Amino acid sequence: MPEANLTDQLSILTPDSSTGAQLCAPTNKWEQIRNSLRPGQQQMADWQGGQLAVSAVPGAGKSTGMAAATAIAIARYQLHAKRAIVVVTFTRSAAANIKGKIRRYLREEFSLPPRGFTVNTLHGLALNIASRYPDLSGLPLDSATLITPNQSHRLIRTCVEQWIAANPRLYSRLLEGRQFDGEETERLRRQSVLRTEVLPALAYLVIHEAKSSGYQPQQLRVLGEQAIDEYEILTVAAGLYEQYQNLMRSRDLIDYDDMILAALRVLENPSARRNEQKQVFAVFEDEAQDSSPLQTKLLEILAQDPENPDLPPNLIRVGDPNQAINSTFTPADPIYFRRFCEECQQQQRLATMDMAGRSTRIVIAAANFMLGWVNGREQGVGSREQGQGSGQPITHYPLPITSLPFRAQTIHPVSLDDPQPDANPAPIGGGLELHTPRDIHHTAELIGRRVVALCQAESNGETQTPETPNNLRMAVLVRENRQGRWLAEAIAPICQEHNIVVYEVSESDRHSRVPAEVLALLQFLDRPHSPDYLKAALEVLVQRQLIQPQDLNALATIPEQFLYPGPLDAPQPEPAQKASHLCRSLLRARMELPPYQLISFLALTLNYDQAELATADKLAERVQQQLAGNGSHNLAAMLLVLSEIVNSEKFEAVDTEDSEARYTRPGQLTIITMHKAKGLDWDCVFIPFLHENTIPGNLRVLPQAHFLGDFTVAEVARAQIRAALHEQFPLPDVATAWEQAKQLKTAEEFRLLYVAITRAKRLLWISAAQKAPFTWSKPENLDNSRPCPVFSALVRQFPRSLVTT
Repeated sequence: MPEANLTDQLSILTPDSSTGAQLCAPTNKWEQIRNSLRPGQQQMADWQGGQLAVSAVPGAGKSTGMAAATAIAIARYQLHAKRAIVVVTFTRSAAANIKGKIRRYLREEFSLPPRGFTVNTLHGLALNIASRYPDLSGLPLDSATLITPNQSHRLIRTCVEQWIAANPRLYSRLLEGRQFDGEETERLRRQSVLRTEVLPALAYLVIHEAKSSGYQPQQLRVLGEQAIDEYEILTVAAGLYEQYQNLMRSRDLIDYDDMILAALRVLENPSARRNEQKQVFAVFEDEAQDSSPLQTKLLEILAQDPENPDLPPNLIRVGDPNQAINSTFTPADPIYFRRFCEECQQQQRLATMDMAGRSTRIVIAAANFMLGWVNGREQGVGSREQGQGSGQPITHYPLPITSLPFRAQTIHPVSLDDPQPDANPAPIGGGLELHTPRDIHHTAELIGRRVVALCQAESNGETQTPETPNNLRMAVLVRENRQGRWLAEAIAPICQEHNIVVYEVSESDRHSRVPAEVLALLQFLDRPHSPDYLKAALEVLVQRQLIQPQDLNALATIPEQFLYPGPLDAPQPEPAQKASHLCRSLLRARMELPPYQLISFLALTLNYDQAELATADKLAERVQQQLAGNGSHNLAAMLLVLSEIVNSEKFEAVDTEDSEARYTRPGQLTIITMHKAKGLDWDCVFIPFLHENTIPGNLRVLPQAHFLGDFTVAEVARAQIRAALHEQFPLPDVATAWEQAKQLKTAEEFRLLYVAITRAKRLLWISAAQKAPFTWSKPENLDNSRPCPVFSALVRQFPRSLVTT
């Protein structure tokens, strides 16, 4: 859309209009800021009310455009704390980044104080609203404990057992499966599979899907009456969901979905809704492709002008549907943001940010080619490819354009006069390197050699920029943490030889290990004569460099002799003496301190840094909250709560350092998953192990659950719930729902690869080894492996980028 037309469409407000804020005359400073932005960013800065969708490509500068638009609106309308712009984004690190940019614009460009706006995550915003109206929210926030359970959590296991006891008919039907001869051993096996795997997975997946979509158990049960399948899967899911909700209420527990639902309950009250809306001038949402329908509803209500409820809300939603990589974890299907873009386009309120300066031109070309190739593959009528290892063709059925993995959106390089320094930088080497190593060991060797070459400052003109190679930022992006751990170990020798720091994120993020370390020491304090607990505690002390590495098995074999050696025992070596003394000091503290002080004491003993101490304090507070609800404060109760946190929940560490800075340090090789890499970029990006069984992979039915059929009941239930959300009635049967679940996974895996490719600025290195493990739980078992179809297509499209060894 021509820029002038969009500006005319957006210029709808006057001093007496719906915003209730005084519209100031434009100043030269506004024009200077606007002119420093790219066309798509300028359209955000031109916003003067109503709805606006902004569809942006990777590296287009979404946060910069949003920060500039926020600062201009604050200056234009003279906003303040009681009438502010609410900026919402997906993660706390992104919120901190946008907040810093808005403050800089206000301070340096407008000489204004940092007010007139707030920056929140979606859940933080919801919690703030719920906290202001505790009677309306329905949440016992003064006594509630926030949990993030996984499918092995005790709460999930308990709701499964309670459901089984209350629903013998449905449970018996699941036990029978497709056929059953009544043999007792097989019955016991199936019972174990259902209790420990199938039903917990169904509960975990469906509860989150239904709850964050606004469905209550009774509504899910009504859906179940519309679905036709022999196991009554949605009815089973509704029963599990109901048990879960009852347990949560009885124990004063809440989860993240409860925050959104509580805020919406508050806004159902006319007085509370009006009070909240009066304080909100507009809502600017970043990463809108990751919002669920319920979260979007919350933002739309807040953005509505209470004095003019018939007018569209003052709402800007910025996102990239092609970077939606959470739809298998959350209901945040990219279809919702696509629909919003289509609605705004019909009203000429769609802005497109399609110019990106992050990457060199060949990386942009590779990303654009991949997008078009995948969409063409999925849209091809009856296209057939050979299945891996089966010898049988796979038929890809054509998808409607709205269901394609990608929105047709091409990345364009920026113009020559773009204000971004070093925009579309010169490539390193050819900028794109495609490798086909012999196996995964050869892959590690090639990566190690290339990293060393990049860091050795070879005088061959390869970098083509004034910066030194030691300032290069490098990362290896892997699909799963097990690949990263294996690779870090494989390339450690060559990197250590050349003093290259390898930061393997899943292992090196020490703050996340605080709960496990504290648990290991507390278990030792509770049972000091247990060889296993003593060894685990000694391992923590060695890792924290409080005692020297030594034969821990020898020390832990006879705990009494190690802790309290007698006069007839052989003298202990000096390292063992120091370890024994430290352990006795810990045991003395156990006798002298009350249990609630032990976590803080252990944190100081382990010489935790500032962030780790803050994490330990957060952990201690969380344990005390849960103990207060249980009415018990002894060490045994503490250990039970801690074990649950360590084994069954995600405990987020407290970060005092910018997490992005840790991942993108110059001269460091970061090994990180593709999911965690979203929002980051590096000069050089390595994507190894790109095989068909990984991306796009396939949904697997575990052999032990085959008695139910060739599908997974949890995935079928989720596909049926999404069909209901998308108003696709009648609901799909089991076979159709299973096919839809597979298509969803395939689309998301391709979008994940697209995100990984677009992280590279100057060098994109991709490999698909000829031999690789089928599962990375057994990396030693290598077999012939087919490359990801995208890799093969890239080789055909960019033959000069294929590097032969």
